[in-house]
Amino acid sequence: MFQPDRNCWRIETANRFAFIVDAEDYFKVVRAAMLNARQSIFLIGWDFDTRIQLQSGQSDEGPQNLGDFFLWLVKRTPDLNIRLLRWDTGAFKAIFRGNTFATVLRWKAHPRITLKLDGAHPVAASHHQKIVVIDDTLAFCGGIDLTSERWDRRDHADADPGRRRPDGAPYSPWHDATSALDGPAAKAMGDLARERWHLATGEDLKPIACGTDPWPADLEPTFQRVELGIARTIPKMEDQAGIHEIEQMYLDLIASAKRYIYAESQYFASRKIARAIAQRLSEPDGPEIVVINPKTAEGWLEPIAMDSARARLVEALERIGKHRRFRLYYPQTAGGTPIYVHAKVLIVDDQWLRVGSSNFNNRSMRLDTECDVVVAAGQPGADSIHTTIGGLRNDLLAEHLDADAKTVAATLQQTRSLIDTIDTLRKSGRTLVPYTIPELGDTEAWLADNEILDPEGPDQIFEPLSRRGLFRKWRRTFGRQPSSTDR
Repeated sequence: MFQPDRNCWRIETANRFAFIVDAEDYFKVVRAAMLNARQSIFLIGWDFDTRIQLQSGQSDEGPQNLGDFFLWLVKRTPDLNIRLLRWDTGAFKAIFRGNTFATVLRWKAHPRITLKLDGAHPVAASHHQKIVVIDDTLAFCGGIDLTSERWDRRDHADADPGRRRPDGAPYSPWHDATSALDGPAAKAMGDLARERWHLATGEDLKPIACGTDPWPADLEPTFQRVELGIARTIPKMEDQAGIHEIEQMYLDLIASAKRYIYAESQYFASRKIARAIAQRLSEPDGPEIVVINPKTAEGWLEPIAMDSARARLVEALERIGKHRRFRLYYPQTAGGTPIYVHAKVLIVDDQWLRVGSSNFNNRSMRLDTECDVVVAAGQPGADSIHTTIGGLRNDLLAEHLDADAKTVAATLQQTRSLIDTIDTLRKSGRTLVPYTIPELGDTEAWLADNEILDPEGPDQIFEPLSRRGLFRKWRRTFGRQPSSTDR
């Protein structure tokens, strides 16, 4: 599966790899790992909020909030440098959050804390990677930003007192995922961080060689000695060719599935992903495909762009999928509040686990910067990896269905169907709710069909409408292009 320069950047081994679900655990272990740093901490991200609380999972005397914690860390560890690279466009609003401006000034006054803004992207694009690298020996890669409104526990309880913004206001339940990895794979992530730093700042940084082991004591590895593929999206620019490894990896993984494709994504709006799924649904004995989404996208533009495109694509897939092997669900709490799905996870059969920053939307495939890691179970003697990957899927479903993973596994063994398993275990209260296609107005359908707010790449932003289309090449593959009158 892994083919460098096609669907991945590098193939590396992680001595330890941990799959981390939801930010309660992530914030604890990333803090513990930073406490073990000796020379370097790299944070490459879409957003950072200096005010968030990194609650300690162990006893240490450091401050809880991120801004003061970094200042305390560099004072405590004389050889430590902390470098943060943040998406530039979103920073102008973020700098005025609470006391952020004052904290950033204190950071800038310290010679070993460096904050830079990443503007090395096309117009309307964003730097979307979420990476932390510590001493080139431990890295985190996934979908969780070190910012506000991300923290939640796996039970997603209604009115959890910990789920509050820095100003004290409550926010809605949030589901997310990331990963921790060490060994040669972590060294590769350090190389990636330095490359990104150079693109954004022009500064060349040398690799770290300090021989530390910052792996948190309380973080149990999910896998040991596992092969990883590292895949990227880097948009085309005047001085660089586009890199679309993530897109190709998605297409290859979907094509390889034999029984089950399980995905969690913030969006379902990529026409290429939808076409790949449609191709599998048109097969008489293709795999079952389950996608977990939020009920609706966040913000004021995203629901117009992403929710409308999702409605059009799901409508087309249901018409093509005569064998009823595709389902899209959203999770809700015991009290019926939708849980926002920000995780970016793909599990194919019990063979492949992908976790990263990319979503099922056009931007993630071609326009924004992204990074994903893929665990492979196809190597000799990998029976335990097969079992563990399947167990992770069952564990995620158990979280959403308020069940336990053993019950999910037993039901799946009995039904031999992912969809039947979900529908058997669904109930009132905390559960998965089937997606229903909404009625779209003419404007919403037009915006979705022409990909106005979710372009496929920098070239498409200024492309005439006559050359755009959510269903481009659909007719060639499936006989006709869906119409907005198809209901």
